[in-house]
Amino acid sequence: MNDLEKIFKNGGYSMNETLKNLIERRSIKKYKDVKIDVNLLNQILEAGTYAPNGRSLQGTSIVATQNTELIKKLEEMNGKVLGNPDAKPFYNAPTVVIVFGDSTTHTFVEDGSLVLGNLMNAAYALGVDSCWIHRARQVFDSPEGRELARQWGVEDKYTGIGFCILGYRDCDYPEAKPRKSDFVRIIL
Repeated sequence: MNDLEKIFKNGGYSMNETLKNLIERRSIKKYKDVKIDVNLLNQILEAGTYAPNGRSLQGTSIVATQNTELIKKLEEMNGKVLGNPDAKPFYNAPTVVIVFGDSTTHTFVEDGSLVLGNLMNAAYALGVDSCWIHRARQVFDSPEGRELARQWGVEDKYTGIGFCILGYRDCDYPEAKPRKSDFVRIIL
């Protein structure tokens, strides 16, 4: 084992707050019925707009809602894609953020994924819990989903990348699973 591997494996680096947040953040799947403050939401959304993106095209679009009826509708649509219209894939989260990517760019999936990562990490840094929920592509490829996106001003060239649910957990904070032994390889 070389020195770099020892430092990485043994945590021999100084842990700044950003690294601490990246390592400690977990996906939460049970939320209190408490909306997050709009100022916190705006900070989280702003962090999403600063995610890295291919050729600096900013080919993503973000839609956020705390509208209970709209969240219920989106959750039902997501459940239908899942094959269970009674499913609760948003786990009672009071805020739902949808990230779209411009499908005319080559990196729209990657760009949207980075936005979702920024949203979740910014939320954690501000004391807000989160989880990435899949099936946004299928939801917004449907006629009903496409019509919703159009109502929000999202052009047809934008594809759903993911949902980011936000709120405050109503459960114990999950422990991290051990990292697999061959996760990182350092080649010198």
